[in-house]
Amino acid sequence: MRERGTITSRYIKNVRRPITVGVLLVAILSGACGKPLHVGTLQLGNRLNGDNTIGNHTTRFKPDDRIFAAVLTDDTGSSRIAVRWTYNGQMVSEEERRVSYKGAGATAFEFKSASGFPIGDYKVEILVDGQSVASRDFRVE
Repeated sequence: MRERGTITSRYIKNVRRPITVGVLLVAILSGACGKPLHVGTLQLGNRLNGDNTIGNHTTRFKPDDRIFAAVLTDDTGSSRIAVRWTYNGQMVSEEERRVSYKGAGATAFEFKSASGFPIGDYKVEILVDGQSVASRDFRVE
């Protein structure tokens, strides 16, 4: 009977080890995924700083200007950040990036046109994990 208890005791110790490793692995993986990012500010302008923030804020552009949107996030997290650019109500460009930040961060997007932007009304919309979180109207004149 005593020997049987020893076998059971060894068996339980061996079973606990894989369960402990499994629980630890799940905790590490869920921590690595992190919480979703929270957008604090959407910046728009024609010059980008080295830290991906906007250097010259504006909502009025010339047809040959460079147009940037910077998405400033408040805290640690990871998400898919997408930008949608529309012209006179029609989507003309969309881009998405998977980003992860420890602390506040900035993600920059550039709206590009090979032959210059037509004069008119535009809008930039920011989505985080598929949900619209910010937008800004602007004009090319």
